[in-house]
Amino acid sequence: MTRTRVTIAVGVAAAALALAGCGGGDNEAAPTDTGTTTTPPVGSTLKGSVGPGFVISLTTEDGEDVTTLAPGSYTIDVEDLATSHNFHLTGPGVDVETEVGEEGMQTFQVVLEPGSYSFVCDPHSSSMNGGFEVTG
Repeated sequence: MTRTRVTIAVGVAAAALALAGCGGGDNEAAPTDTGTTTTPPVGSTLKGSVGPGFVISLTTEDGEDVTTLAPGSYTIDVEDLATSHNFHLTGPGVDVETEVGEEGMQTFQVVLEPGSYSFVCDPHSSSMNGGFEVTG
């Protein structure tokens, strides 16, 4: 009989924890882990970086690598840290780049449409490159 009471108590406790985790009342969807898919809200800012070594990247504001985005308008802030590199983004309807020979921050306003996009350092495109998909 004691074993049955313990089993029932554990079951009640598990149900209470599950219900407490559900929350409610604020009408907001709970965030979900989407694995490698990054889908910032439309109108968000992305961070591009190139240099000072042989490094190029595109991340969300939270520092997550961009692999998949939703279509829409984005601001891309690019930090070019080396005169020997540039950051060149191309894809459907987009062709923006920083200049080789210049360093500094540059901001681009882009509208991303469904398709494949790539970013490269033009002088070192075989080793400094990346890409992402826009789906939706």
